[in-house]
Parts: sequence; C-alpha cells; structure tokens
Amino acid sequence: MAMETLEFIIYPDGRVKERVTGIVGKSCEEVTRAIEEQLGVVISSQKTSDYYQQKIESENQIQNQNW
Repeated sequence: MAMETLEFIIYPDGRVKERVTGIVGKSCEEVTRAIEEQLGVVISSQKTSDYYQQKIESENQIQNQNW
C-alpha cells in the first residue's frame, strides 16, 4: 500500500501548490476540501492518475463442505 502524502509548496507571492499522492479515487477531494477552504480560492486543479483509479476491495468467502 502506498503512503498517503499531502505536499504544499508556498510561493513568495502567497500562492500555494498542493500535491496529493497515494490516495486513490475521489477520496482525495474529501481529504483536501477543508484545507482548501482555509487556504482561499482554488485557481486551478489538475487530477493525477491516482484520481482515476478505483479502490479495489475484495471479499473472500470460504465454504466448508462436508462430504
């Protein structure tokens, strides 16, 4: 499992660049929403390949068969 990381680059003019890695699918928007609201207006957004991936969940079932 990849490490979930939020990286912020703060430029001298006050702009902030945010980079999210290791969070699959749309859940990255949920993770960053509150932070972005506190930072101010989002000027642009670029989605990474992680955004378009789907989280895979599997369920294993074991059946006990008595012969």
